[in-house]
Amino acid sequence: MRALNHPNADSIELAGVLDALADPIRLQIVGQLAAAGGVVCGGFDVPVSMSTLSHHLKVLREAGLLRVTPDGSFRRHELRLNEVEGRFPGILSAVVDNVIGEFARP
Repeated sequence: MRALNHPNADSIELAGVLDALADPIRLQIVGQLAAAGGVVCGGFDVPVSMSTLSHHLKVLREAGLLRVTPDGSFRRHELRLNEVEGRFPGILSAVVDNVIGEFARP
């Protein structure tokens, strides 16, 4: 399995984070990751094809929002919540609270 690049926490840019979070599918992904603590590929519940999901995960990873690690023959995706919050306090936690709140509404 090919190793993936993750930006260092100090090189994460606010514009990149906000751009990555500006898509409704990526917000769903962030919400699912926050609720589950981590998701293996194939475990996301989003209305897109696998190739489109891969693109969204790549955008989130390159923005510094996700850490992807091998998990057997799969890859596990986890939010870099503490790292992003350390760089931009309150940004990701506010987004996560809002997204999870949307899922909880009837």
